[in-house]
Amino acid sequence: MRLVLNFAWEHPTQPKPRGKGEENSMAAILVIEDDEFFQNFLELVLSGEGHDVRIAVDGEAGLAAASTLPPDLILCDMSMPKMTGFEVIRELKKIDETKDIPVIALSAHDTSADHDEAFTAGAAAYETKPIEMDRLIDSVNKALAGEAPGGS
Repeated sequence: MRLVLNFAWEHPTQPKPRGKGEENSMAAILVIEDDEFFQNFLELVLSGEGHDVRIAVDGEAGLAAASTLPPDLILCDMSMPKMTGFEVIRELKKIDETKDIPVIALSAHDTSADHDEAFTAGAAAYETKPIEMDRLIDSVNKALAGEAPGGS
């Protein structure tokens, strides 16, 4: 079952530019998230920006998906069963095919310890839930352009 969010969203007919000198290029984005609401929300927002979005429901599935068909960017929840997002990021950074892919950490926990652990693991940015759509889009665009977005 897919959740349909009831708000107006303009879906572009052409993908939006994703970085410096990369006009109208669609990015492949992997979302590793166990919560179905956030899966749907992130898929809606990112596909609305013209990106190709794949969903993995846990860390193990995310590692397999990223290794099999490496995306341009990964958004990873930090609190998941089986394998935490911190563990996922550390593993991604050990794999030749995925070590250079930017990862945006997503978490409901806004502590300096969680920020530090995510960045130490290799995250390019850290976004706190509830996620502000404009801030997320800005972080995604910066990560795809090779800039360090930071995060909240």
